[in-house]
Amino acid sequence: MVELDRSARVLVAGSGGLVGSAVVRALGAAGFSDVVGARSAQVDLRDADAAREFVTAARPDVVVDAAARVGGIAANNARPVEFLHDNLRIQANLLDAAHAAGTERLLFLGSSCIYPKFAEQPIREDSLLTGALEPTNDAYAIAKIAGIMGVQSYRREYDRRWISAMPTNLYGPGDNFDLESSHVLPALIRKFHEATVNGDATVTVWGTGSPRREFLHVDDLAAACVHLLEAYDDPAPINVGTGEDVTIAELASLVAQTVGFTGEIVYDTSRPDGTPRKVLDVSRIAGTGWKPRIGLAEGLASTYRWYLDNYVNEGAR
Repeated sequence: MVELDRSARVLVAGSGGLVGSAVVRALGAAGFSDVVGARSAQVDLRDADAAREFVTAARPDVVVDAAARVGGIAANNARPVEFLHDNLRIQANLLDAAHAAGTERLLFLGSSCIYPKFAEQPIREDSLLTGALEPTNDAYAIAKIAGIMGVQSYRREYDRRWISAMPTNLYGPGDNFDLESSHVLPALIRKFHEATVNGDATVTVWGTGSPRREFLHVDDLAAACVHLLEAYDDPAPINVGTGEDVTIAELASLVAQTVGFTGEIVYDTSRPDGTPRKVLDVSRIAGTGWKPRIGLAEGLASTYRWYLDNYVNEGAR
């Protein structure tokens, strides 16, 4: 465990997003006094020159890469070119810029979708590159795998103390609730809320409801990021999750209960299920002394309150 200087400059790429904004909050709570954000409105990290100019001017001691093009099954499946190329550019440009700025500590955030579709469950870190990917998000996954290799390459060639972490499915304040591009949990919150407001008798959920998924509150991930910057220094990626999963049907029922929907849940089996099961083996991060603190029911309730305050009530003003 090497405690970071709380006056060190920390650059959070993607600071306006779900993950980046949570990391900024966590760093502040941990006592870091010089946190610099990099939002897409400030700098287009897909532009190599813009990325290098921004990062070298900031001269960060630490970089957290939470910048990415992200989306749910529908968005990934419909726009693989953008998910591949944008993420490859963002990652390569940020790593190159951080190296040029002399950044010794960097945390790259990937995704659990890097693992094979039929990986042994729970998924260990050494499952990487042992099988075929889930076709609906393979372009995004390949980009994230390239990011891991980028970190490992800078460690090997330049002895940088850079690391990679692979979060499971995330949710929380700041999430995307657009039904065309969101992930399953925020999409369900919006669907059930609008059905309740409209008095609908049914809500349709994509797929069979049988796939199993693991969900981690974004504030737990952010706390893990701060922890890993001080407690982890290895070229291998490390999983971040709860180690527990639920079926989509169970999740839908919990969302309905949270929102107050009392109608029928209908499953559209013509829609893709995606990977049958995806739960991470979190024994390695547990061995470093970290564990999540926010349960799914508690996190779902607080996320729904955030949705009401920032989408529903804000839109009514």
